[in-house]
Amino acid sequence: MKKILEVFANIYKIRDLRDKILLTLGMLLVYRIGAQIVLPGIDSQQMAALGDRAGGGDLLGLLNMFTGGAFAKASVFALGIMPYISASIVVQLMQIGVPYLQKLQKEGESGRKRITQITRWLTILICVVQAPTYIYGLSALGVPDSAFILGRSPMFVFSSTIILVTGTIFAMWLGEKITDRGVGNGISLLIMVGIIATLPQAFFQEFYSRVNENNGGLMTVLIELLIWVAIILLCVLLVMAVRKIPVQYARRAAGRGTTQGNLYGSRQYIPLRLNASGVMPIIFAQAIMFAPAYLGSLVGNSNAGQWIQASFSDIFGFWYNLLFALLIIVFTYFYTAITVPTNKMSDDLRRSGGFVPGIRPGKETADYLDRIMSFITFPGSLYLAAVAVFPAIVVKLIGMQQNWALFYGGTSLLIMVGVAIDTIQQVNSYLLNRHYDGLMKRGRTRQTSI
Repeated sequence: MKKILEVFANIYKIRDLRDKILLTLGMLLVYRIGAQIVLPGIDSQQMAALGDRAGGGDLLGLLNMFTGGAFAKASVFALGIMPYISASIVVQLMQIGVPYLQKLQKEGESGRKRITQITRWLTILICVVQAPTYIYGLSALGVPDSAFILGRSPMFVFSSTIILVTGTIFAMWLGEKITDRGVGNGISLLIMVGIIATLPQAFFQEFYSRVNENNGGLMTVLIELLIWVAIILLCVLLVMAVRKIPVQYARRAAGRGTTQGNLYGSRQYIPLRLNASGVMPIIFAQAIMFAPAYLGSLVGNSNAGQWIQASFSDIFGFWYNLLFALLIIVFTYFYTAITVPTNKMSDDLRRSGGFVPGIRPGKETADYLDRIMSFITFPGSLYLAAVAVFPAIVVKLIGMQQNWALFYGGTSLLIMVGVAIDTIQQVNSYLLNRHYDGLMKRGRTRQTSI
């Protein structure tokens, strides 16, 4: 406890870091306040039906979770930051086959700025399509017509579309400002805050179900918390695990002596992450999991159509999770292949005078790194799939509330763990730059002017 207090004291002493954290918290607060503001012309008191439906453990509940409840409130941030995430994924995938984007990718900082601008315009385009769909789809989701105070006239749809698009663009701006001037990745922090916003309600629902309804009692709640902590630790291992490839560097003449180059700072290895694709395979798989239920509805009232709809509409069902796990494994290999450039790593290593012991530089090194990535991606993909389907396991085995079970794995838990680790590492790096020991044993503070 004393060590933790010393860390907070060190953070407070560093004015720049303190200002960055306060700026981050302030912008996150603005985002949460905006998520409570209902669209003009909609009666917030009559949105209870959508809130009840979005509170279940279905695909609509997942969408509502990622927007921090804004989707069910018909808020100005109802679309959340997800259109920007979708646009980023599309642009990233297009960089594989579009020569223009490949050229921009090689142009350094100017090319990255241009790609960012393209992503922003694509975000607006996606919002322009999603916003009217959301407004007209409210009735199908259980919102009565009386909730629309002025009716759904073309003027109301147009103005609401403008507000929803502006809300997403403003959320995107908040995320970028947090990244530039705050602490952590802004877009990821906005998603994490939206997920955490639903955590207390989900826990208290589970607590009430176990204690007040004699469904296991307080001991069951404590066991569930211990399981949750264990799952979080396993997710931390998944995020942090790396395979270290040893690297040696040829000594080069430097004046009267010799020096040893090192591409990766003081480390004499290449860190290949066990889960190099992060949560993207789960996001891709969840996007495709909308398709089976939709195809089942197209078949109609036939036996096959009804079975498909029943099997793939329940996110805690067996067939849904079996297909979900298989898709995650496939997309893990796919996304790792396009995001880990083993050829570029081999070329950079050769240019810096480094080599893997026993492996010739160039193509053989690239093939070796690619083979290692294939070996470690398989257990990583199985690990990721197991974490993704674990909510369904706890629902079926111990009868856990579906909203609380969503925090036992899947995208929500991995995002929370990944963003928390990334933010802590940034704060830790800032402290170590200002302190001799920072977060080490004693925490001796270097005497510097702040």
